[in-house]
Amino acid sequence: MSDGPEFKIFAGNSNIKLAEEIARYLNIPLGDCVVNRFSDGEIQVKINESVRGVHVFAIQSTCYPVNDNLMELLIMLDAFKRASAYRVTAVIPYYGYARQDRKIRARDPISAKLVADLITVAGAHRVLTIDLHAGQIQGYFNFPVDQLEAVPILADYFLKKKVEDLIVVSPDMGGVTRARELAKRLNCPLAIIDKRRPEPNVAEVMNIIGNVKGKNVILTDDMIDTAGTITLGVEALIDRGAKEVYACCTHPILSGPALERLAKSPIKEIVVTNTIPLRDDCKLDKVKVLSVAPLFAEAIKRINTNKSVSELFD
Repeated sequence: MSDGPEFKIFAGNSNIKLAEEIARYLNIPLGDCVVNRFSDGEIQVKINESVRGVHVFAIQSTCYPVNDNLMELLIMLDAFKRASAYRVTAVIPYYGYARQDRKIRARDPISAKLVADLITVAGAHRVLTIDLHAGQIQGYFNFPVDQLEAVPILADYFLKKKVEDLIVVSPDMGGVTRARELAKRLNCPLAIIDKRRPEPNVAEVMNIIGNVKGKNVILTDDMIDTAGTITLGVEALIDRGAKEVYACCTHPILSGPALERLAKSPIKEIVVTNTIPLRDDCKLDKVKVLSVAPLFAEAIKRINTNKSVSELFD
């Protein structure tokens, strides 16, 4: 189906449905790979077909349970390397440990760099991901990293809804670039929430830069974890006169009190993607899931045939 080398797609246990959907878009079967556990919990990987001379794409989100899924990915990469794969691309829809990307306090680890080193040593030649929490993580690898963007998918969804009087709001200074791109695609203004984070998973709103009074708001972020930032931001926006508030993100981590907070929040709709599969206990009526499978499938085709990935967003 392409002019490039033969390629195959394999998947760990973290996001089988997304991997199957990507394979359907590419019109190829998912590779025969079994990831089991020994009785003591050690991970066992079995590749049940030849990958010699093949470009392998190993799909695995390092989401909950993060450490198990990360180890699955590393052992899969090692297995493909030792099976003489021509090239191994780690497809990581959600890159865990990305929030620890620099030293903030003395004696802090830089876990995002450690994970990058582990992926490299395990045998990856390239990484394909989407919306890294910190863009500089691309520089932690000494080989190409293709970072896709979910903004076009999210923007297309809201354009089809035809919501009037829109304004896009970034929940913090770090998300301004992403929010500005969404606002540009929706042809609407931008506002920013000025917040501080005294400790991990705890946020405090200080001020809102921009006028949200009488507006329908799209509050956008790269991830929703405990939902503290999003729900606190929604309350502040409504207090300042916003009409309806939509929330959207790429990675629905939804850990700890997230579901309870979102259920109680006056958010009209929460739009997420399927980079992380929603667990059965994480289903809410106001959550809308959009698929990134077509985007990843097209990127895989382009990588395999040495074509530009950035042209997907031109």
